[in-house]
Amino acid sequence: MITAIREIRKAKRLTLQQVAERCDPPTTAQTIGRLETGVRTVSVDWLNRIAKALGVEASDLVKLPEQGDLPVAAILGSDGVEAPRYETRLPAQRPARGMVAVQVETGIGDYRAGDEIWCERIAPDSYASALNRDVLVPRPAGRFLFGRLIGREGDRLQLLPHGAGGRQQVVSDPVWIGVAAHLVRAL
Repeated sequence: MITAIREIRKAKRLTLQQVAERCDPPTTAQTIGRLETGVRTVSVDWLNRIAKALGVEASDLVKLPEQGDLPVAAILGSDGVEAPRYETRLPAQRPARGMVAVQVETGIGDYRAGDEIWCERIAPDSYASALNRDVLVPRPAGRFLFGRLIGREGDRLQLLPHGAGGRQQVVSDPVWIGVAAHLVRAL
């Protein structure tokens, strides 16, 4: 179990010895140190004893596993889709392995500025399953296309970009495509 014992103890400006003495029954500074560093397993009993000694709730001492994050592969703007200028990651509760995200800077089609589109990467043998869905397609030199996959002929994919007046784009043999799976929109 990952705990925040050390962080809370230091925030309260207490030494290991002071926390050990405040425990009921008292213990040693060495024991508190081992519990802080994870050398010794923290039981529920120890968690309650230390929480009382620190003057906090036991739940304050438990750290939840780190939440995942999602790499942003592309940014959708008024001039089309392009790679981000610097590495960007979005917090995600539990992104599936290999997912990428598209950040929407400028509203276009059904998407509004501020939206996040989470895309599941699929291999060429699964492209047919993405027909009539929004997809992100990587292009050479860090460029991307984002639009509705409207057809597939052999190794050529036909996309219809979002927005009025968009002309069909044809892409040959992309290594992967990202199928829009989740839309994250602030309310």
